Amino acid sequence: MEIIEFLKAVLFGIVEGVTEWLPISSTGHMILLQHFMPLKVSPEFWKMFEVVVQLGAIVAVVILYWKKLWPFATKKYKEAMEHKGKDVEQIGVFKLGAVDMWIKIIIACVPAAIVGLAFDDKIDELFYHPIPVAIALIVVGIAFIVVESTIGKNKKPTVTKISQITYKDAILIGLFQLLAAVFPGTSRSGATIVGGVIIGLSRGLAAEFTFFLAVPVMFGASLLKMVKYIAEVGFAFSGAEVMILIVGTLVAFFVSIVVIKFLMSYIKKHDFKVFGWYRIVLGALVILLLR
Repeated sequence: MEIIEFLKAVLFGIVEGVTEWLPISSTGHMILLQHFMPLKVSPEFWKMFEVVVQLGAIVAVVILYWKKLWPFATKKYKEAMEHKGKDVEQIGVFKLGAVDMWIKIIIACVPAAIVGLAFDDKIDELFYHPIPVAIALIVVGIAFIVVESTIGKNKKPTVTKISQITYKDAILIGLFQLLAAVFPGTSRSGATIVGGVIIGLSRGLAAEFTFFLAVPVMFGASLLKMVKYIAEVGFAFSGAEVMILIVGTLVAFFVSIVVIKFLMSYIKKHDFKVFGWYRIVLGALVILLLR
């Protein structure tokens, strides 16, 4: 593999690791990066790569939030909780709180899963291009600023814990996530965080729930893209393509660890307006460059 393609793979991994969690659209940035600095790969491989590389970012969430995500009440967990003087609420070997959380996560994922399975190819054809991405960046950027200037500023959060999220809340957040599934450039994290704030979640909880939603969504999307790639091309990976996929995924993982910690610290003292302005400026620049 040429050194320049290796460096591009590193850059794509960095961009994925940063933009997957900040509300500025990872898919949008990946599409724009491929347009202006393309990897030398087949179109079929690129469609698969831009989704599968997200697995690195998802594994970072699983590692950072393992205790909350793991639904089984192990002996070690029970002993730790008892040491803290807390009761362990269980259903058999399952942690009651974790099971309830996963049910809400699955409910929130249903709308995007249905639309993704039914219209994946059509969505790619219509919207996976720089101009639609730029428009989505601008529109959602404006939405960020408006929400933060009105609801986010004046409305006190009523939901501050995962256990307080209702099934209705989960469905509504899932519908916001659907916007990102259809329109690249919207930002899955951006849509669900804004949606969460609108319905009364605190920024921190909205961000955390967004991280958890990403686990089944991105694993499912990656599996779908991989199956489609194999169905169309077979296991015809070149050595360079395998290296690009590995490098991009690993870099995305390590960068995601840092970015997730940064975001959770940032939102304790700041709102999301800066991300809204960034989206607007980036979208406008893309449109001007492609005129």
